[in-house]
Order: sequence, then structure tokens, then C-alpha cells
Amino acid sequence: MPDIVHTNAPRVPEPVAARRHQEHFFAELDETGLGAVDAVQDTGAPSSQWSEAWQKLRRRPTFWVSAIIIVAVLAVAAFPSLFTSLEPRFCELSNSLGDPTAGHPFGYDRQGCDIYSRTIYGARASVTVGVLTTLAVLIIGTIVGSIAGFFGGWFDTILSRVTDIFFAIPLVLAAIVIMQIFSQYRNSFMVVAVLASFGWTSIARITRGSVMSVKNNDFVTAAKSVGLGKFGILTRHILPNAAAPIIVYATVALGTFIVAEATLSFLGIGLPPSIVSWGGDISQAQTSLRSRPSVLFYPAGALALTVLGFIMMGDAVRDALDPKVRNR
Repeated sequence: MPDIVHTNAPRVPEPVAARRHQEHFFAELDETGLGAVDAVQDTGAPSSQWSEAWQKLRRRPTFWVSAIIIVAVLAVAAFPSLFTSLEPRFCELSNSLGDPTAGHPFGYDRQGCDIYSRTIYGARASVTVGVLTTLAVLIIGTIVGSIAGFFGGWFDTILSRVTDIFFAIPLVLAAIVIMQIFSQYRNSFMVVAVLASFGWTSIARITRGSVMSVKNNDFVTAAKSVGLGKFGILTRHILPNAAAPIIVYATVALGTFIVAEATLSFLGIGLPPSIVSWGGDISQAQTSLRSRPSVLFYPAGALALTVLGFIMMGDAVRDALDPKVRNR
């Protein structure tokens, strides 16, 4: 009988033993270290909100189209004599509703005035009223909204209720009533004062909300910790970072105030007849609408194109400055 040999070595299962003799393949290690992969370029200056907005604006055709329209309108309003040598107030009844001729591409209106020269010179009054009114409402609305949003408490309560009172009054209706009362003082500055007195409420609300969303940020806390005063914090830190929605609204509001001036002049209570404006020419063209609609078309077309340019610019700026749109 053969001898039985006892061993303490464990018996390896046959499949496991077979796997030990199999060749193993390993993926080659990437020669690029993790440090190089995760490295961040920090040598350049960090981009700000405005630089990022400009980079996005440059890629939008809407921005360039609206910029061309606005620059052209501002150039016509500032230097009308470069675009026509005719006097817009010189009229001859013998040319009443005359057809276009050489040097008079738009023809004549019912009074015998050159429509082209009046369209060119009408840009000055309308654009001037729109720009000055926008600047006025920016100043009033920014002051009221920033004080209410930054200080809060009873400042916010009083200023918000005053804003609500003015906000409840329709802009054009209030302008009509005030201009009727002070009709003997009709001029460009009177129209600006009336429109600004009732048109600042929207900017005040936007400024208040933007300031309230910024004032609790870390950089404001850091400014307080170094001893910077409240006025310095508001003007140097909060308002620059809260300006984006204010600028967007102001761009769109400029076109709105141009339309408001044209509406008042159309009703005969805006600018006096001695001042050439698109609204006044549109009002005078009503009597010739059936026989000669082109008399109305040119000033109305110039007004519509100008307002369209500012609205398109406002949309482009809003899309560039709105973080929700930028991150899409």
C-alpha cells in the first residue's frame, strides 16, 4: 500500500490557478502629468463684466445695425447743415404738394416747405428732448432708488410710496395736462422738465432692486471693515456693480421719450410750431394723407427708424449684461 502524504498547503481551485498564468495587459500611462492638465493660466488680468459684455456685443449683428442707426441719427441731429443746405422754414405756396425734383428728393408739403430739409432738421429737436429727458430721469431715479435700496428703513418706506404715487400717473396724460396749463412756456426745456417729472419712477424701482441685491455682497462687507463711509461704499462699490439693468432700461427709455415728445407735438401741445420736429410735421401732414401720403411717410419713417435703433440697442445690451442670458 502506497504511503499517504499529508500536506498543510491549501488546495487552489483549478480556475484560479489557470488565471494566474494568464498574461495581463495594462494601459500605457499618459505622459502628461496631472499638474499640467489641471494648470490654470493666471498670468492675465481677470475679465470684468463689462469686458465680457463687450466681447458678446461684438459678435451680435443686432448691435452693429443699431449702432449704425444711432450714430447716423446723432450725426444728423448734431450737424444737420452737413446733410442739407436748404432752410427748413422757407416755404413757397406755389410748391404746395409738389413732386420730388432735383435738390428736393422728398418733394414739398402743403405749405410748400421742403420735406427733406424738415426731416433732417426735425431730428435735432426730437433727439435733444429724448437725450435730455433720459439724462434727467437717470439722475432723479438713480438718486431716489439708490437711497431707498441702500439705507432701507423709513427711507425706503417714504421714497417707495412717493414712487408709487408718481408711477400711478400715466406719463403722456400728465404731460398733456401740465403742458396745457403752462402752454405759454412751450419750449424744448419745458417738455424735458414735464417728461422727466413723471418718467423717473421705473428707473427708481430698477435701481432700488439692483442696489438691494448688491449691498450684501462680500466686497461691500470688506469695504465696511476697512472703514469706508456709506457714501463712498454706495458710489464706489455698489452703484458701479448695480448699473447694468439701469443702463439697459435707459437705452430703451430714450426711444420712449422721443415718441412721447412726438406725441405731444402731434397733439399741438408739445414743441411750438417755430421749432421743426417730427411730431409737428406728422401733425401737419394729416390733412394731406389722402392726396399725398408721402408727406406723412418721411417724418414718420425717420421717427420709427430712430426708435427702432434705440430699442434694438437696448435688447442687445440687455442680452450681453444679463448673467442668465450670458450663461445659456
